Amino acid sequence: MGSSPTTRRTRLAAFTGAASLALAAAGLAVTAAPAQATTAPEQASAAVSGQAHHSGLAADSSGISNEFNPFSPALTQSNIPGMKQYAAQKRERIAHQLQAAATGQQTLSYGGGVDGIGVQSGHSKVYLVFYGNQWGTQTTDANGNAKFSGDSAGAAQATQNMFKGIGTNGETWSADLTQWCDGASVAAGATSCPANANFVPYQSGGVLSGVWYDNAAASPASATGHQLGVEAVNAAAHFGNTTAASNRDAYYVILSPHGTNPDNYQSPTQGYCAWHDWNGDTTLTGGAASSPYGDIAFSNQPYNIDMGASCGVGFVNSPGTLDGWTMTLGHEWHEMMSDQNPAGGWTNHVSGSSYNGQENSDECAWIKPGQAGGAANVSFGPFGTFAEQASWSNDTNSCAITHAILTHGTTNTVTVTNPGSQSGTVGTAASLQIQASDSASGQTLTYAATGLPAGLAINSATGLISGTPTAASTSSVTVTATDTTGAAGSTSFTWTEAPTGGGTCTAAQLIGNAGFETGSAAPWTASSGVVDNSASEAAHGGSWKAWMDGYGSAHSDSVSQTVSIPAGCKATFSFWMHIDTAETGSTAYDKLTVQAGSTTLATYSNVNAATGYVQKSFDLSAFAGQSVTLKFTGTEDSSLQTSFVIDDTALNVS
Repeated sequence: MGSSPTTRRTRLAAFTGAASLALAAAGLAVTAAPAQATTAPEQASAAVSGQAHHSGLAADSSGISNEFNPFSPALTQSNIPGMKQYAAQKRERIAHQLQAAATGQQTLSYGGGVDGIGVQSGHSKVYLVFYGNQWGTQTTDANGNAKFSGDSAGAAQATQNMFKGIGTNGETWSADLTQWCDGASVAAGATSCPANANFVPYQSGGVLSGVWYDNAAASPASATGHQLGVEAVNAAAHFGNTTAASNRDAYYVILSPHGTNPDNYQSPTQGYCAWHDWNGDTTLTGGAASSPYGDIAFSNQPYNIDMGASCGVGFVNSPGTLDGWTMTLGHEWHEMMSDQNPAGGWTNHVSGSSYNGQENSDECAWIKPGQAGGAANVSFGPFGTFAEQASWSNDTNSCAITHAILTHGTTNTVTVTNPGSQSGTVGTAASLQIQASDSASGQTLTYAATGLPAGLAINSATGLISGTPTAASTSSVTVTATDTTGAAGSTSFTWTEAPTGGGTCTAAQLIGNAGFETGSAAPWTASSGVVDNSASEAAHGGSWKAWMDGYGSAHSDSVSQTVSIPAGCKATFSFWMHIDTAETGSTAYDKLTVQAGSTTLATYSNVNAATGYVQKSFDLSAFAGQSVTLKFTGTEDSSLQTSFVIDDTALNVS
């Protein structure tokens, strides 16, 4: 196939985090500069607003310079995973680049295709495979997502929401992909695309196409690459993608459960937090996996939350349990889209470059938040906000977290008519015909939907949603119609299914001492001095409020309360928040994390400071029938105060 194993095999190194390897998301760009000589080991440090943000390199016994994560004091020279993939000078170079020529050390070029495949030039179909019964008992949340009792971090739900959200809310994190192409008109070695190439289209309306819990047996304790490839081929059969054509734009994410070690990802010298490949790669550990269904693109997504900061926990947010999880998911999807069968798509072929053999996301991996091209949060509208990384862009010569959507002359417009909010009752058959139109004649539309209540499905050929709902829920449904050119349109609406026989929930407000007006914390559990009535920070209502931090020194405060939400209830959690700070700039030094149980609802920081109070609200209907702890945690760094003030909380059920 004309590619060496080192260029065809692409992986994301386990996070060893020095000052520059990127998981991008910050809307900032990195440009290339001539290489500067470095020596190892080398040390670098910087103080920001009195808080030390330092990075450096540690030499192992062989004299090789290895990186450590400056945000993870627990990491030492002896327990850093993933040391071998990237040299330290690559990361340092990315972080400190200031200027570049039109092409340079990071320029990607076309690999000529493998089996005629370079990029995904249609609408991507992402299939999630929860591999092994260690995921536990499967249930459905209020948004129609599969959730699992063995997934305390909520990684499964975040994965579904992230892939539902791609191409929605006007996000342009994924638009970087619209510059890449394949096809007969694209010459091997090309660094840009001709007008008549097959381009990656903007992925309007989300890319999630299916979820499968393969719980027939336990996932292997340490699955090989071959076993993961076999599971991807099995998934293709499960989803009915049994031809090469049906798998041309398909991608199977193999998600291994907590406590497993797929492809030895936890190895300090061999492991990677995630990687993508295709079934026919002979360099897979254990060998290639045969497929009767054409080439199968897939990824290895370990439960890398188990590795903590080593795989990105807390890299963008605090506590940031899912930061590395969503960054690796986004990293591998970006690389698969631009290099579906590595390395037939777009990779670095610059001879002598330290980036040689890397893909678009590799070149921008693990850059710290706040730096050019650094990791940050990307909003996918109603589906949530997730930590993501940037990917390399040839046409802007930078690590791009945002990019213009390129249409390359495509004029087709697909419009999906919004049917308005829908409602029904569990056990009663439902039917809804989706209407869509195309500006071009002679097009065939294919329909897909995400977020449908359990028991409902959409006919991909006709757009008819039908079935019998099996669970009470309120879901955000997105329907996408895609024509034969790849042009797509979507619409989103709410669908509520009430319990059989009507609602049984009595309207109530469940939080005790909701405005802290008793003058004490109970039934809240609070850090000393948090419940406060001083005039220094005004209450939203009454005289008392919860005032966290504001000391101008390293400090953490919290306030929490456990409540029981009755089964069958719709639940809305709300509070009024005021943030003031002496910090300046756009870097989040001091943070407030809001949690419901182990689920992080939101993270705010000194960057969100504003005059007066603002109200925030969250749907907690997924916790109906459960007891859940609502918790606010404020964390302040070593200088310049930030105060987080909470008042007039409420948990209303109806």
